[in-house]
Amino acid sequence: MTPEKGIRYEGRFLRMVARGQWEYVERQNTTGVVAILAVTEDDRILLVEQFRPPVDTTVIEIPAGLAGDIPGEEHEALATAASRELLEETGYEAGGMSFLAAGPSSAGLTDECISFFEATNLRRIGPGGSDSSESITVHEIPLSELRSWLHSRVENGAMVDPRIYAALAMAGRTIR
Repeated sequence: MTPEKGIRYEGRFLRMVARGQWEYVERQNTTGVVAILAVTEDDRILLVEQFRPPVDTTVIEIPAGLAGDIPGEEHEALATAASRELLEETGYEAGGMSFLAAGPSSAGLTDECISFFEATNLRRIGPGGSDSSESITVHEIPLSELRSWLHSRVENGAMVDPRIYAALAMAGRTIR
């Protein structure tokens, strides 16, 4: 029998809970997390870069965000959230959004699960960079240069989110 869950701390976005001797974090006010692999027709991967306070540096990531976190859109479909986040963060609209896989982001730390999508038939319709609550830099990197580009960013102090590699593998893409 699973021990009962008790709340240790509750903030605006996160809640720390304990179940038996195990403590972990739950995300509040959302129905899921989406991450989007977006590669243009000329084989450029769309990446975003932003400062992340928990690691105190900028992080290179695939576009990602929360589903159901907008008032009035609490039951937003994950694919809809993926399309919205892609447009907000990169300025690209996807003609198609295909589910790749889902799984826990850090099963020992949080109940958060990430749903990965692949965006297809991309068309740039805006500047990207998200809204006023975020400061996002958009990068369009040729897949043939991705490995060396990421390496150079790490040498300059950025961190690379491994979800980039996971999404590429899920979609059957390789980098050189």
